[in-house]
Amino acid sequence: MLISEIFHSIQGEGLLTGVPSIFIRTSGCNLRCRWCDTPYASWKVEGEEMTVPEILDRIAPWPSRHVVLTGGEPMVARGMHELAAALRAGGKHLTIETAGTLPPEGIACDLASLSPKLRHSTPLPGEIEPGWIARHEKLRLQPEVLRAWLEEVGVFQMKFVVSGEEDVAEIRGLLEALGREVPADRVLLMPEGRTKEELRARNAWLVEVCKAEGFRYCQRLHIELFGNVRGT
Repeated sequence: MLISEIFHSIQGEGLLTGVPSIFIRTSGCNLRCRWCDTPYASWKVEGEEMTVPEILDRIAPWPSRHVVLTGGEPMVARGMHELAAALRAGGKHLTIETAGTLPPEGIACDLASLSPKLRHSTPLPGEIEPGWIARHEKLRLQPEVLRAWLEEVGVFQMKFVVSGEEDVAEIRGLLEALGREVPADRVLLMPEGRTKEELRARNAWLVEVCKAEGFRYCQRLHIELFGNVRGT
């Protein structure tokens, strides 16, 4: 499979924030989010072709039990089920960070980190080829696929990138469309931004939204600690 990067850091987002983790980032994505912070793994893919044994050898020196499979969109990567099974067999705790547009189909996973894409994720005319705008809009929300993840994996978080207060109504609508109860503390609202300044500008009102709705505020600790750089 095409691997963008493999590194050892701490988890910067979600329920496991602060936990030392090994990150395996695949290259390739079926969406084109306009604010994507890993374009080298989605918009203009790059990386190294690696086999599952080569990936296991690469991560072997690091002691962390937690492994994060991310992208791009890891579920489009060839051999992802094989890699997840091998990591599970090696005693790793697996988080899969996915937009939830492709079903799990029995994949080994301990924490499904689902990040459905809201309307503001769609590229604007002139930012990308018109065909990609239509494709992104068609694929970005798949309620039936999200339900499959919730039912099959069990332990999950739903992490939404929020750029404005108007996004809250859209989030409520999606949660209702799922047709099953999602605990409010498993709904994570993360400010959109790739710099400390952008994140901090949205913090105040987003915290108030979380207090009102019962949702969990999701920081981006790696941005605060390291900035928006690779390998962190």
